[in-house]
Parts: sequence; C-alpha cells; structure tokens
Amino acid sequence: MAECLFCRIAARPEYTVFEDDISIAFLDHRPLFIGHTLLIPKQHYETLTDLPQKMSGPFFGNVQLLASAVEQAMQAEGSFVAINNRVSQSVPHLHVHIVPRRKKDGLRGFFWPRIAHPQESEMTRAQAAIRKAVAEGSG
Repeated sequence: MAECLFCRIAARPEYTVFEDDISIAFLDHRPLFIGHTLLIPKQHYETLTDLPQKMSGPFFGNVQLLASAVEQAMQAEGSFVAINNRVSQSVPHLHVHIVPRRKKDGLRGFFWPRIAHPQESEMTRAQAAIRKAVAEGSG
C-alpha cells in the first residue's frame, strides 16, 4: 500500500536493524529511549488479528530475537514490548515496539486509568463472554 508510511519504510528502510523474508525492524524516529525499535511485517496487515496464523510463529520469533538483541546492544536491564490494535495505533500497519528499559528510567508502565477491583459477577460475565468468543473463533 503506497499510502502506508510503514509500507514505504519497508521498501526503502532507514536505520534498519534486522530484516528477513517476512519482516523488517528499524529504529523508531521518535524513540522513548535510544534503541527503541519497531518490527513490522513486510506485507501490509493493519492489526495483529489480521496477521495470518501461519506467520505468527515466525513473526513472534523475530520479536523474541529483537527483544534480546535490543537489551544486549543497549546494555539494558530489560525491555518493554507492546502492540496497539487500532486505538493508539499511530500508523495503521501492524508494528511491535521493542523498547530498552532500565530501572528508574522514568517510564512508568502503562498510562491508562485503572478501575477498582470489579465485582465477582462482572469477572465471571467477562470470562464467559471471552471463552464464548474463543470457542466461536472470534469472528
């Protein structure tokens, strides 16, 4: 898709750190920390749920490889690995953020409001709804 920023980057990558037949990884142009890497599938898939199941294993193998490599290369104590699906997804092309982390680096985990502990009935209702969607193949 010529209008997709990440498809254009995949065609002419800058700051590439990894590439194979199915994916490419490059440094984020607005990093949380130096070494913040984005991994994308070369083929255009908007969200994680659009990624064909046969690609999931190889793609997430690359996520594991890069999480380890980013930590090692940046001498980090750990990493933050995240995917947004639609909401907060700045570019509508599946991408995984791999961010090097250090204790007391200033990143305070997740930036969304938490709710009070739900009632048991709400938990079991959510549990049943999710199990049903899984059983139905979720769409």
